[in-house]
Amino acid sequence: MKIKRREDVPSVAMAGCPGVGKQVVLGPADGSEEVALRYFTVDAGAATPHHTHDFPHLVRVEAGRGVAVDGEGNEAPISAGDYVYVASNEMHTFKNAGRTPIEFICIVPGRGEPPTAGGRRTG
Repeated sequence: MKIKRREDVPSVAMAGCPGVGKQVVLGPADGSEEVALRYFTVDAGAATPHHTHDFPHLVRVEAGRGVAVDGEGNEAPISAGDYVYVASNEMHTFKNAGRTPIEFICIVPGRGEPPTAGGRRTG
């Protein structure tokens, strides 16, 4: 068993996405090869990349408010307490629509957090 606190996990700025930080709270580096739990913080005016993956995402919004954007550009409001399912190969982005950071948990298969040199994970 492993117990961690999110505040003890370093936040890494996402390349090409100013104002977006990511923490891999639990994942392959912790012995969880099948699933990874990440925590994202998106500053006011910032957004995650508009992208797709060949694996699903399970998202829970922890704080703030924003919009989830699909492949056609449709925006759905999201806020603290909301859950979002992003299917495999579904185009998506999360944009901050407020004045404070939007924070969310994102759970993906372990392959969604590939290893890098030194055993650290990237996204």
